[in-house]
Amino acid sequence: MVERDQEYAEFVASAGTALRRTAYLVCGDWHRADDVVQDALYKLYVSWPKVVRSSHPFAYARRVVVNAALDSGRRPWRREVPTDRPPDRAQQSDSSAAHADRDEIQAVLVGLPPRQRACVVLRYYEDLSVDQTAELLGVSPGTVKSQAARGLATLRNAIDQARERRS
Repeated sequence: MVERDQEYAEFVASAGTALRRTAYLVCGDWHRADDVVQDALYKLYVSWPKVVRSSHPFAYARRVVVNAALDSGRRPWRREVPTDRPPDRAQQSDSSAAHADRDEIQAVLVGLPPRQRACVVLRYYEDLSVDQTAELLGVSPGTVKSQAARGLATLRNAIDQARERRS
């Protein structure tokens, strides 16, 4: 049992930060991402012997995190998306344009439906293939392609609108 706990602790130490980042990108809130990762790590610990036998423990863990993030968004108290900004934003200087773009993309990413957001994050941030993403989400490759395309179209429109507002 001690060896199992040591293996698990080493895995969490090496993969914890990446799992938290993935959870944040899928759910859009650091506090919720922390909760998601904690839930996922508990599930991983309970099934650790099975995880270790899998050929890719990190991929298994990432799948648990993504599924937990998608499931947490279905809870009724998670329908509102918290924000740290007031509704009206002040005009930003040119030096902060890069940060503004990043913030606006993040805001749009959080607003995407959960499956689109998961597909965009896994395909373009985690750099997974269509087949890997489909397997991780338990959907067909065609669903991954269509959801990612819709998500990217929404992100592009948001970027274009942001640029028009600044012009």
